[in-house]
Amino acid sequence: MLNEKKERVIMGIDPGTAVMGYGIILEKGNKTELISMGVVKMTHLDDPFLKLQRIFEKTAVLIDQYKPDVLAIEAPFYGKNIQVLLKLGRAQGIAIAAALSRNISVTEYSPRKIKQSITGSGNATKEQVAAMLQRLLNFKETPAFLDATDGLAVAVCHSFQKITSGGKSKTYSGWESFVSDNKAKVTGVKKAGSKLKG
Repeated sequence: MLNEKKERVIMGIDPGTAVMGYGIILEKGNKTELISMGVVKMTHLDDPFLKLQRIFEKTAVLIDQYKPDVLAIEAPFYGKNIQVLLKLGRAQGIAIAAALSRNISVTEYSPRKIKQSITGSGNATKEQVAAMLQRLLNFKETPAFLDATDGLAVAVCHSFQKITSGGKSKTYSGWESFVSDNKAKVTGVKKAGSKLKG
């Protein structure tokens, strides 16, 4: 019990072939702190395989720099265009491969699950997710690309799934159950289901 790990670094990735968003947080007991967030741009690259190489390399560099305990990644969503889904799947797969090459465990979450765990609504907009993250993690700057807060949302979603306290793990079924057990942690946040200002 004494040597149980009290801190955990979680890296979240929102994969993309044009822009990949990432966020890294530190769990300290019941507190969560923002370590870093940002984007990896691939808009200047035309070759799809060079884009995949950049995703792999940048993910590996971030892992080496921040030494996360786990990688949480957003699952590709099925749209009307199968080619877009294929590209997103490749981007996700190559980021997962980078984590596995560093012996980092990977957990995948659907876009709906991520939005629901952050805002209480699976239909929340990117702006609403970003606004809630600003309140939860106490940062004011709004990233130029919402892909950065999307990556951060994946990390926070993973943190919400299992929060360790007093040597016992607790799994939350959603935002409401997390809020009811962590009132001090989410002060100033509007009730779940209320509209957020973007």
